[in-house]
Amino acid sequence: MSRDLITMDDLSDDDIIGLLDDAARLVPVARGDVHLPLLEGKLLGNMFFEPSTRTRMSFETAMKRLGGNVINLGALASSSVSKGETLYDTMRMVDGYCDLAVLRHPRQGAAQYAADACTIPIVNAGDGAGHHPTQTLLDLFTIKQAHGRLDLDVTLVGDLRYGRTVHSLSHALARFGARLTLVSPETLGMPSEIVDDLKAAGSDITVSDDLQAQVATADVIYMTRIQKERFPDDDEYLKVAGIYQLSKSDLGGAKGSMIIMHPLPRVDEIDSDIDGTEHALYFEQAANGVVARMALLCRMLDADIPDEVTA
Repeated sequence: MSRDLITMDDLSDDDIIGLLDDAARLVPVARGDVHLPLLEGKLLGNMFFEPSTRTRMSFETAMKRLGGNVINLGALASSSVSKGETLYDTMRMVDGYCDLAVLRHPRQGAAQYAADACTIPIVNAGDGAGHHPTQTLLDLFTIKQAHGRLDLDVTLVGDLRYGRTVHSLSHALARFGARLTLVSPETLGMPSEIVDDLKAAGSDITVSDDLQAQVATADVIYMTRIQKERFPDDDEYLKVAGIYQLSKSDLGGAKGSMIIMHPLPRVDEIDSDIDGTEHALYFEQAANGVVARMALLCRMLDADIPDEVTA
């Protein structure tokens, strides 16, 4: 794989399958059942210029479960960013402190910019409406653990225009033969350049605005939040807020094996009455962020994972 992980294009198909296999072996370590300090002495820099709960905490958990340590940028108001320090200077400074850095930034392209500035590996933890490759790794791991394969009928729902999670995931799923249905209002459709790329690669793509029509055939329904913070004004957001909401009563015709995923946080896209059903996998999906990122950290920092990890 490449030194940095900016988009899923930095991983070959073999890289992805290898990381998913590594993650499966590391599950006992992620759960705390096995102590495996493969990254002892290594230091991760968590550089989050946007709010985050799951991504930041799962990277920190992953690093510490493997015996490494973490430094965090912390609140922007208490950092030199508030004094006008540029991203370039901030990342060059971190380059001298850490063995690897994870960056989340509101500006699309910021992760590549940081990678060009640094000698240490850089992981993109979300760059505006661009990409979120480590979310894709944990999503693929969740799907593969549930279904045993990736060539499935997957319905992506909601904010497909600004949703960096679905931008990365759609490319990855298409590489493994998944059939994708893109459900959104017209104003939040998947960017045309992504759809064109998927079709040019031979992907089976269906575009729709009707979520209910997909429930009976889907193997995976991937819900996303309408991201208010990405809209240029509140009026545009209010036109589409709450447009797709899934509740238990909507699932009558669903396959028993169908899973519902969500990158979280949810607002009103998935009713809490689904939480207790066999279909709900979004909290397990969030937990899988630790094991997927553990596998990635080991790969990027050249740590060899044993073939069998046992207590």
